[in-house]
Amino acid sequence: MAACTTEPLCQPCIYHEDLRVELQVRRPLMPVRLSPEQVGLEMLCLCGQLDLLIRAQMQQFQEQLGQGCSPEESDSFQTQGSEILDQMLLCLEHLPKPMPQLEDYLDMVGLSAMFPRVEVFLIQGSPVDMLDRPLMDEYFFHIAKLNQLLVLSQQLEEDIRHLGSHKYIAHQLSVIYQVVSSFRGIRVFSEIKKDIETNFKQMKQSLVVEEGCRHEPQLTAHYISWILEITQSLTSLVLSLPEELMEDLHQAFTFVSQFLS
Repeated sequence: MAACTTEPLCQPCIYHEDLRVELQVRRPLMPVRLSPEQVGLEMLCLCGQLDLLIRAQMQQFQEQLGQGCSPEESDSFQTQGSEILDQMLLCLEHLPKPMPQLEDYLDMVGLSAMFPRVEVFLIQGSPVDMLDRPLMDEYFFHIAKLNQLLVLSQQLEEDIRHLGSHKYIAHQLSVIYQVVSSFRGIRVFSEIKKDIETNFKQMKQSLVVEEGCRHEPQLTAHYISWILEITQSLTSLVLSLPEELMEDLHQAFTFVSQFLS
């Protein structure tokens, strides 16, 4: 009852649209000035993100057709696609005036040739797949395999040095073997693959313990040394990137080099 009869302590101000504040979620809190070289590298990353988004949407289209449904863009594709395009336009603002059109800039630096799906998307406003597979498709797949091989090799080396049980070492090595096998025509990997094939069964057999034995399975010093030699060779190969591993990376490396020279 007191609340009904007591005067309010203050009257709230009436909202006026002139006091509206626009939220800039995608802009940095502090002004950041990008050089033309940094703009080029940032645009490469954004084109890669948009290309992967388009490919995911095209895959969803195929699934919808397989279910007898008409292809329809997802809300997440439209939202994320718009956000990436906004970031691209913000990037271009860092270039000297007059600011080029987005399509013109991508043509000028060569990104439209590297990401034809992105170019078509900018023109048509909808995702379209390519009849010929762009070279950059292999780049992402190749980089993912190299990263997987590096991480697995480093993890196996860490485990074999520090774990008290080698129970799962054979499984870890078999996973590395599968990744190595996915690289076709790479001579250095073919040699490691053959080495694993030659010694794997004996190594795995050495980890078998008799029923009732309380001791954890342990590899002999010979097999520890052999596996470490494999993991260190793989780590060194991935980090040094010999010419054999560069074939699917040349297009991206050539683009980056023009901004780093």
